[in-house]
Amino acid sequence: LPRLPPSVSGDCTAPSLAGRWPLFSLLSAKETAAVRQACVFGNSANEALYVTHSNEFAVIGLNCSNCLGTGDSLSTIAPRALDALRGKKVASFSYGSGPHVLLATESGELYAWGHNGYSQLGNGTTNQCASPALVTTNLQGKRFKEVACGSHHSLALTTDGEVFAWGYNNCGQVGSGSTANQPSPRRVAGLLQGKAVVGVACGQTSSLALVDNGELYSWGYNGNGQLGLGNNGNQLSPCRLTALQGLCVQQVVAGYAHCLALTDEGALYAWGANTCGQLGTGNKSNQHSPVQVMAEKERVVEVAACHSTHTSAAKTQSGQVYMWGQCRGQSVVLPHLTHFVSTDDVFACVATPAVMWRLLSLETEDFMTLSQALGREFDSPETADLKFSVEGKYIYVHKAVLKIRCDHFRSMFQSHWSEDLQEVIEIEQFSFPVYRSFLHFLYTDTVELPPEDAIGLLDLATSYCENRLKRLCQQIIKRGITVDNAFTLLSAAVRYDAEDLEEFCFRFCVNHLTRVTQTAAFWQVDGAMLKEFICRASRCGAFKN
Repeated sequence: LPRLPPSVSGDCTAPSLAGRWPLFSLLSAKETAAVRQACVFGNSANEALYVTHSNEFAVIGLNCSNCLGTGDSLSTIAPRALDALRGKKVASFSYGSGPHVLLATESGELYAWGHNGYSQLGNGTTNQCASPALVTTNLQGKRFKEVACGSHHSLALTTDGEVFAWGYNNCGQVGSGSTANQPSPRRVAGLLQGKAVVGVACGQTSSLALVDNGELYSWGYNGNGQLGLGNNGNQLSPCRLTALQGLCVQQVVAGYAHCLALTDEGALYAWGANTCGQLGTGNKSNQHSPVQVMAEKERVVEVAACHSTHTSAAKTQSGQVYMWGQCRGQSVVLPHLTHFVSTDDVFACVATPAVMWRLLSLETEDFMTLSQALGREFDSPETADLKFSVEGKYIYVHKAVLKIRCDHFRSMFQSHWSEDLQEVIEIEQFSFPVYRSFLHFLYTDTVELPPEDAIGLLDLATSYCENRLKRLCQQIIKRGITVDNAFTLLSAAVRYDAEDLEEFCFRFCVNHLTRVTQTAAFWQVDGAMLKEFICRASRCGAFKN
C-alpha cells in the first residue's frame, strides 16, 4: 500500500527518482534535488505528490477527479504548490482508485481530497473535493498517525490505537456490521474493541488491522480468500486470522485481492487471490488461509504490495530483493531474485500501473555518500594539504584525491613531495575559472561552465589527456552554441583536435552562414582558418544560389 510510517519508509536517490518514475523527469534538476518525500499514484501512475526539504508540497500530473488537490481539475506538466499543506510534515499518505487521497501529518491532522462518489473523503457528502480539507466529523480530539485507502473506502489509525473507517461499504469493508455506505468516519469496534491497533492496510474492498500483540484482523470482501479466514464469505466486522495464532505479525500489506504478512521472526505468509502468481506459491490457486512463502530463503525484513496491482515484493536480511506476481504482464509464480536494491524499484519497473506502494523517502539524514563527502571537501582550507595559485587566487585540494583521479598529477607527485601545508603550485597556463572547474571535476565528475569558458577547459583536458572531461566540454559547447559564438567555438574545436565538435560547429556555421559571416568572431579569425572554412563550405555547396 502507498502508506507506511516514516520509520520504515523507502529510500531512493534523486537520480533514480526520475529514472524509475518518468513523471519526475518533468522536474528540473534543482526541483528534483529539493525532493524529500514523493509518491506516484493514480490509475495509470500519472499523478505525483512530493514534499521538499523545506516542507513545501507540490503536485504534477493528470489530476483525475481533482486528486492533485490544486483547487481545479486542470492537469499540469509543471509542479504546482499545495499551499494548504505548506509547512506540514507527513506521517502517512495513501490513495484510492478514484483516486481519492488521504494524508496524516506528524501533528495528527487528517486531510482528504479527490474523488468522493462514495463519501470516501469522510465529509458527509459525495461531492468531489479539489483541495486538501481537514476531516473532522466524529473525530474531535483525535490525532492520526496512519492512513490507508481501498478502492473507494478509507481507514485512519489514531495515535491511541483506534481505527476509523468510512466510504464505500458494499462488502462490509468499513467494518460497521452492515453494507450501508458510511459518509463520515466511524470507529471500527467489534473484536477490535479494547485492542491497540498499530497498523492498517486495505485491499480493493477489504480491510486489515494489526494489533500491538501481533494479532491480525480482517473484514470486507472475501471472494478470493483475501481475509485469510479459511473461507470465501464476506465479513461485515473484524475477524481474527486464527491461522496465524502463535505468530507475531509485525507488518501487513495488501494487494488488489491478496495479502502478505511478515512475522517478527522474518517469516512471510501470503493468502488470497493468485491468478497472477502473486502469492508466490508456485501455482495460481487461490489460498483462503495464510501459507508460508520463501521458507527456504533467509530472513525476510520487508514485504510490499499495493491495492492497485497484483505484484508482490520482499527484501531479505542481506538486502536481496525478490518479486513475484504480475511483472510486466507476465505471471511469476515463485519469488524471483532481482538486481534491485529496494522493493520500491520492483513497483517502478515491473508493476502495472507503475505506482509507488508507499510514500517514498529520499532523506539521507546525516549520511553522505563518498562522492558527496569528496565534493564537500573540495576547496576546503581546513582539510587540504595542497593549494594552487591561479591569477592570484587559491584553490585548496588534497594530493591523494588528485593522484587517484588524474594521471597527470600521479606523475607529478611520483617524487617525494614535501608535506608542508603551505606548499603552493603556481598555474599560469589557464584561467582561474577553468582550472578551478577542472579540479572540481576531479572531485565530483561534473562540469558547470558557460560554453566560452568550456573552450579553455577543453584545452586543459586535451593537455592533461582527460578524455572524459574532453567529452563533457564538447557537450557543453554543443548545447551552448549560438550564431554569435559559433565561429569562435569552431576555431577552438580545430585548435584542440576535437573532431566531433569541429563537425558539429562547422555544420552549424554552414546552416546559419549569412548571420555567422556578419559576426565579429568570423572576421577576427586568422587568415588560414578563414580560408580553410570558406574552401570547405564551398565544397559542401554552401555558396550555391
